Amino acid sequence: MNYPETMRALVAHGPGEYALETVPVPKLRYGEMLVRVEACGICAGDVKASHRSARFWGGDGMPGYCEPPFIPGHEFIGEVVAMADGVEGDFRVGDRVVSEQIVPCGQCRYCKAGKYWLCDPHDVYGFKNHLPGGMAEYAVLPRRSINYRVPRELPVEQAVLIEPYACSLHGVEQGRIQVDDVVVLAGAGTLGLGMIGPIRQRNPKKLIVLDMNDHRLEMARAFGADIALNPGKVNAVQRVLEETGGYGCDVYLEVTGHPSSVGQGLEMICKGGRFVEFSVMSGTSTVDWSIIGDAKEIVIYGSQLSPYCYSRTIEGIAGGKLPTKGVVSHVFPLDQWREAFAIADAGTGIKVILKP
Repeated sequence: MNYPETMRALVAHGPGEYALETVPVPKLRYGEMLVRVEACGICAGDVKASHRSARFWGGDGMPGYCEPPFIPGHEFIGEVVAMADGVEGDFRVGDRVVSEQIVPCGQCRYCKAGKYWLCDPHDVYGFKNHLPGGMAEYAVLPRRSINYRVPRELPVEQAVLIEPYACSLHGVEQGRIQVDDVVVLAGAGTLGLGMIGPIRQRNPKKLIVLDMNDHRLEMARAFGADIALNPGKVNAVQRVLEETGGYGCDVYLEVTGHPSSVGQGLEMICKGGRFVEFSVMSGTSTVDWSIIGDAKEIVIYGSQLSPYCYSRTIEGIAGGKLPTKGVVSHVFPLDQWREAFAIADAGTGIKVILKP
């Protein structure tokens, strides 16, 4: 299949230094595939990286993660248009594919132990010069990338949710949800909404969703929440205690990214409860750690990326078990990336995507 020598791509040269440029289409090396990008979602991490977030660019005692110039975007799907020798897996030109967001090194202690999503170099598409992302007309899936076929009949607004929904599935699995649990899900953005389907499949006693946006709460109810509360309008801690006979929820999933959500969760979780920290935080959260230990003996789980979740996520979306209707709220062409990032940053939409 023919493809051009140059392409349009969003290129990040530094925090706030993003521009749409014409760049060469990457040349393939051994084991690589070239895909024509069909769509790429804008993640909260992409928005934070476009600012001067210390989490991505360093500062406040944190090392920098971004290595410019780079092409952003790790939530992308596309069609294979060329393959080099040595590609692993039964892939062909013309396949519609998605790639896990991390390309593991295969050599560090985590990779050798099978925990590839914790890979020490932690190369994720769209933040480093040597691993360009999907906010471009073409992208390379390198050797060691972990790739999956995507059904042709799956609409782009569903297919582009595979990456975030796979992350959501892993977050839910970290909560070890049981049938007699009361679960509180704090945050009903893309990732929170993506958790509702897997939570419902675990059949908890009750699912309570919290968000400051009433439209998102309406979607949460439609997706399967038993109760949806706006903490800006009601005392969410009090309501959760009322719903649990004063004990508190068994599982608290923090998916807001706001530091205040951590303290809220510690207040409303029961003794011996399970707290899942999922978000990339917008700032530092300070809490009384004695609540975690001496007062409640809370178990805390982190959640990172989406190990071993892609195949099940593709099947769940395609089969309708993972609700997606309305999650993609805005679609922009690549040359309107500024407007797209602005909406994603303001939170006035849910999932904003770019279509090169």
